[in-house]
Amino acid sequence: MLRLIPLTICLFLAPAVAAKEVLPQKFSLQGKTLVYDTETEVTGELAEITEEDVSHLRNILKKSPEITELQLNSVGGSVYAGEEIAGLVLEYGLDTLVDGTCISACVDVFLAGERRRMTIGSSIGFHQRNWPSEAVHKYYRSERKRRRWATPFEFGSWIYEDTQSEVYEHLSYMVARGVDPGFAIETLRTDPDGEWYPSRLRLIAAGVLRELKPGEQP
Repeated sequence: MLRLIPLTICLFLAPAVAAKEVLPQKFSLQGKTLVYDTETEVTGELAEITEEDVSHLRNILKKSPEITELQLNSVGGSVYAGEEIAGLVLEYGLDTLVDGTCISACVDVFLAGERRRMTIGSSIGFHQRNWPSEAVHKYYRSERKRRRWATPFEFGSWIYEDTQSEVYEHLSYMVARGVDPGFAIETLRTDPDGEWYPSRLRLIAAGVLRELKPGEQP
């Protein structure tokens, strides 16, 4: 009989241990809140928002319908991955919470939240998007045949049009999420190498922080 007790304990502990091991790096679960922290120590992964994180988050949300909130701490990363993660937040109707810092692509994720909060001492930063010259060169070399760019000047013309479309779509997204249009435009003033950190009161007034869900009574 005594031999069965340790075996029984192991059987009960195994699922709990397995559940912890299932979550990939950058993610942890605290009750109904899923923590997404790209600033923690990671092994073999970029310490930023990546395409791999999109797949991880999608799988976690499918397996854990009890999750109602996504907690964020990130200085950003892939713009496109941020947009995909924001789409998942919208799809699952999650609230968002900043605990630490949230900059660049992280802000897109944060704005997708129904209720949007920020802990005391945390910050939300804005700056212009950028595309490093090395990445531009690599994209041109990989896409010039498919897109039939005869010269780099044709590529430059495409960049000009694409940038305008991207800025329009980003500002439209912010306004659609309840952000004041004037504030949204203001976020474009800071160079990519810097960050603008508005005060909590300014973020509330601009509609970035939203303690209540739309239509919810205080």
